[in-house]
Amino acid sequence: MTTLRVALVQEASDTDPAVNRARLAQLVPEGHDLVVLPEAFARDFGSAGSDVSADAEAVDGPFGAELARVADERRTTVVAGMFETGPDPQRPWNTLLVRGAAEAEYRKIHLYDSFGYRESDRLSAGDPTPALVDVGGVRVGLMTCYDLRFPELARLLVDAGAELLAVPAAWVAGERKVEHWRTLLRARAIENTVYVAAAGQPAPRYSGHSMLVDPLGDVLAEAGPDAGLVEGVVDLARLAEARRTNPSLANRRL
Repeated sequence: MTTLRVALVQEASDTDPAVNRARLAQLVPEGHDLVVLPEAFARDFGSAGSDVSADAEAVDGPFGAELARVADERRTTVVAGMFETGPDPQRPWNTLLVRGAAEAEYRKIHLYDSFGYRESDRLSAGDPTPALVDVGGVRVGLMTCYDLRFPELARLLVDAGAELLAVPAAWVAGERKVEHWRTLLRARAIENTVYVAAAGQPAPRYSGHSMLVDPLGDVLAEAGPDAGLVEGVVDLARLAEARRTNPSLANRRL
């Protein structure tokens, strides 16, 4: 059955978009079918409440063009976060771009109005429609950071055919935050019998711990708090076996 070689790039983004664009060629590795970079990689959020609208772009703008170029050069598919110009010029979308062998966009549905933050003051929420893309024969569902705290979205994606959930994040550091991150990633994998590939920005501002989780909740690979690369394999035979072992999706009555 189909396998997918996955790389999770745990790197901090800069508040200067030109710096981040220039680093794409350095950070996207060779030899993988899917490479996931963090949320807001095109331009970091900056200090809490910062206005990021001046650095918002169209999906085919400078960041999107360079992401596509690097993905094509590496013969892979890359997922990375950016701020996208939308109908409200003061409140852009927090968007995931998928470029390379597959293409898609996903605009973050759940904005981070939690733990003292108000992401909705500066950003617009996307349309609440599940976003999926086929990467090398694997159906990949797209989620961003705070979306992880909403199990309904993961279930909608799996019901639409997702076999892998890609979760770019900038998971802010703090008390209990790493524990929440690890618990929620494993929970989304277990309750949906689905792979989860989560790439976060590193410490000290963010939580790190990018990881690949299998459909029974086993952590196949995990970073620590610092910058680094996580590599692993998504195996649809393993997913099928997990769903035979734990047929919870088939056993639902609601």
